[in-house]
Amino acid sequence: MLVFSLLIKLGFWQIDRALEKEERQQRISELSQQQALSLAQVLALSGLQDGINDLPIQLDGKFDGDKVFLLDNQPDKGRFGYRVYQIIESYGHAILVNLGWVQGAIDRNVLPEITAITGQHAITGHVRKIEIGIQLQAQNFVNPSWPLRVQQIELDKFSQLIGKKLLPFVVYLDKKESIGYKKNWQPIVMPPEKHRAYAFQWFSLAIAWISLMTWAAIKMSKNNKDCN
Repeated sequence: MLVFSLLIKLGFWQIDRALEKEERQQRISELSQQQALSLAQVLALSGLQDGINDLPIQLDGKFDGDKVFLLDNQPDKGRFGYRVYQIIESYGHAILVNLGWVQGAIDRNVLPEITAITGQHAITGHVRKIEIGIQLQAQNFVNPSWPLRVQQIELDKFSQLIGKKLLPFVVYLDKKESIGYKKNWQPIVMPPEKHRAYAFQWFSLAIAWISLMTWAAIKMSKNNKDCN
């Protein structure tokens, strides 16, 4: 019964995740119809219940061409690559910007050649809050060399590294933007349909498990009767 309960719980968890993804898809669809907000407007909305995730934003600022971050292990259609990040300064705030995807070399010691964006630019994109995943080893940024290869986006550590406080979100460039690289990011990596497929698998395993245990109990009971 413990295993059965666990499998059922995992199934319902996947259903909950599917519902969350559907709600976010609906929110993204609605936000895409809205006019891009200014940085001041986004910051003013940061305390709302829905938060600022996926909000469209327009930034006017100057790119720091000296600091380029390369997020490692970012595949695209079976090709190994990196996501390129730079810092834009706008009205006294420093914001990390995802400029897109570049292909990596077979030799892991060779980083892609990146031409850093410099100067004043007006850009549009979407706000995205970064969730820190499981890390097998903490990132060590002692004596960094640029462009800097990183395993995860850690805004607090990046802030210490560059000597500026980064805002607690990343701006992902719109696909229509001419600057940057291949813009292949997806706000929802696993669609609701896949979560439902996983839920079906967990429920099927639960049914199979309880059926097997019931059959084993009946057989054991029959064997005990035969022995008596």
